[in-house]
Amino acid sequence: MWNDILSALWFFAPAGLANMTPVLVAKLPYLHKLNWPIDGGKTFRDKPIFGPNKTYRGFFFGFLIALLMVVWQKWAVDSGTWSDELAWIDYSTINVLVLAAAFSFGALGGDALESFVKRQLGIKAGQSWFPFDQLDYILGGLLLSGALVELKPSHVFMVLVVWFVIHPVSTVIGWSIGLKDKPI
Repeated sequence: MWNDILSALWFFAPAGLANMTPVLVAKLPYLHKLNWPIDGGKTFRDKPIFGPNKTYRGFFFGFLIALLMVVWQKWAVDSGTWSDELAWIDYSTINVLVLAAAFSFGALGGDALESFVKRQLGIKAGQSWFPFDQLDYILGGLLLSGALVELKPSHVFMVLVVWFVIHPVSTVIGWSIGLKDKPI
């Protein structure tokens, strides 16, 4: 079981980190110039499409962090630092750029889609919507990465469980150190 948990953490780390990155880079003052909403401030049914918190800055840096993580994972498996028995990806055959894009755009796209639904339902940005706030990036990341990596149903289940638990824990930590406005 511990190997399955470690493998789920390892496999989905690029998507999980990509999902956390926009919150972190939003706090960096010299990056405020890149704060362009991906919806361009447009509306649908008189409500924001995604809202001002879904930005090109977040997508760009989310992709960059996912790419750095995938490159590091490939190196760790190739060098024997990380056991290839625990890796669910054959890093010798996969394009790291494409995999990083699948993880980051899947996770951030899932989050953006969930934001669209929240806006249409009248749920304000930053307001909790359990369990969808915890699942959006996981489902998006699994969907896009699943086009490149064949996962067993048990792997999908383990990623869902492990990363579902990680999300509220990381949110509370982010709130406690001032990165998030609310604990959940």
